[in-house]
Amino acid sequence: MTKVVIIGGGPGGYEAALVAAQLDADVTVVERDGIGGACVLTDCVPSKSLIATSTRRTYVRESDSLGLRVHDAQDRAAVEVDTDRMNSRIKRLARAQSEDTRTRLVKEGVEVISGEARLVDPHIVAVGDRRLRADIILIATGAHPRELPTARPDGERILTWRHLYDMEELPEKLIVVGSGVTGAEFASAYQSLGSEVTLVSSRDRVMPTQDADAAEVLEQVFMRRGMTVLSKTRAESVVRTEDGVLVTLSDGRTVEGSHCLMTVGMIPNTEGLGLEEAGVRLGGGGFVEVDRVSRTTVPGVYAAGDCTGVNMLASVAAMQGRIAMWHALGEAVAPLKLSTVASTVFTHPELASVGASEDDVRSGRIDGRSVTLPLNTNPRAKMDEVEDGFVKLICRQHTGIVLGGVIVGPRASELILGVSIAVQQRLTVDDIAHTFSVYPSLSGSVTEAARTLMLASPE
Repeated sequence: MTKVVIIGGGPGGYEAALVAAQLDADVTVVERDGIGGACVLTDCVPSKSLIATSTRRTYVRESDSLGLRVHDAQDRAAVEVDTDRMNSRIKRLARAQSEDTRTRLVKEGVEVISGEARLVDPHIVAVGDRRLRADIILIATGAHPRELPTARPDGERILTWRHLYDMEELPEKLIVVGSGVTGAEFASAYQSLGSEVTLVSSRDRVMPTQDADAAEVLEQVFMRRGMTVLSKTRAESVVRTEDGVLVTLSDGRTVEGSHCLMTVGMIPNTEGLGLEEAGVRLGGGGFVEVDRVSRTTVPGVYAAGDCTGVNMLASVAAMQGRIAMWHALGEAVAPLKLSTVASTVFTHPELASVGASEDDVRSGRIDGRSVTLPLNTNPRAKMDEVEDGFVKLICRQHTGIVLGGVIVGPRASELILGVSIAVQQRLTVDDIAHTFSVYPSLSGSVTEAARTLMLASPE
């Protein structure tokens, strides 16, 4: 029986373990913090649970035009946030998800060991005094928040997102440093919960790696709801004051707040694992170098997830882990194809995208064309009072094969699936245009966009 040892129990690790167990391997997972890893315990699951609360509050507070009004004793619109109850729920859900995943692994025959692991050589993993012999090793150790030497988190006023769920009160004035996906999500969430939010962006717009039109819509929504966005500047330092924080910016300005949330990137958890000593090559920033089937530079040693720096998403980590086991255990496998990966920014509204971008078309990298339909023309959106957002579809110029898409709107994370299927299966706009969509529905804008592209097809 093939012996598989997996270091790390996050999505890359536990999904790999399930595949290996199904293929009759002898599987051991070593995890220091709990099955599910940071994704389940401190990052993705908790943050999306927080966002669920913030989104619900926004829907209630902005429902006056639908005929609903919420009042407090002074006849003012109010929806109170119970921070302790909210955070208790978040941590309870995270623990339950971790335990559910652990239970499933054990049921499938996977041995789960709590502890810290390191490679002794390409076939031996040390966990304390124990030595685990392995035919195949998978590194899936994840990453942790990057810290600036001039803005060291203290867990009280200067924070990373892993400190948020222990806060006793909602931040009165929250300064979010970093306007990437993580910064935008938490800025949006805490603004919706009632905090006064300032977002510090080093670029000329928020979420610079996302579709420019989508980022512009979200930035406009942020500012309309009262957020302050400071662009083209960086945080040089963050220090505590008597009752809050003082952030000094690179352009000389200072910003005062009650709390500061640092969202300035991730560092791979690869230090102290014995990887380089075992011959595993690390690239820039300490990330493990892998190919498209998750192999490292050492035969029999694979890596998956955030420690590889390959599109740091839970879905990608899970697929990397599955691919690693399929390849290592002799199954047919297709290499990881990043052009078919769908992603979502869980702001309110959400931003989801997949495949080629409009910038690819404009720059000439692909021979394509696109159409953008605003959601405020969609019948269901009108019924729900949805004013912000759009559906953008991109296809190949002459064949009409769907290459990508962007959706900004409620539950865009769900709506993007149809576009993802089209990209994955190389469907054409004609295929989507001839597919029934429910009336009325937001997904109807996807089929309408396809019909628009079909009718505009060049001769």
